[in-house]
Amino acid sequence: METALHPLQEGTSTSGRDSDVTLHVEGPPQCSAVNDILSRVGDKWSVRVVLSLAVGSRRFGQLRREIDGISQRMLTRTLRNLERDGLVERTVTPTVPLRVDYALTLLGRSLCKPVALLGDWAINNMGRIEEARAAYDLREDQTKL
Repeated sequence: METALHPLQEGTSTSGRDSDVTLHVEGPPQCSAVNDILSRVGDKWSVRVVLSLAVGSRRFGQLRREIDGISQRMLTRTLRNLERDGLVERTVTPTVPLRVDYALTLLGRSLCKPVALLGDWAINNMGRIEEARAAYDLREDQTKL
């Protein structure tokens, strides 16, 4: 899936409010690749790690203290997955004991702005979402009677 500025293709139209953006969706292989990437960068712990590393490199213990509720095992898995995806780099300094630092790569830093925008959107709309959930739950409860 690709969202970009493209000339309109035959059979493609835009709405008045999105007149400068055309959504072009590739076939199923592209969609599954996008889903795979979004599931990684959009999961709760990956987002929190990226935001913690956005201010600078951190050691494992620092990350664990900064990210409330994450277990050692989950932080290890998250860091490994982010490293595998090229978003985080791990630097080992041969001291006694070993010093291991984690930092965002250039690709990882490019993720900070979209993640921060999504977080801002969630904060700005939290009340509306809670109201919508309450209204939905009320309707659901009334239909069960």
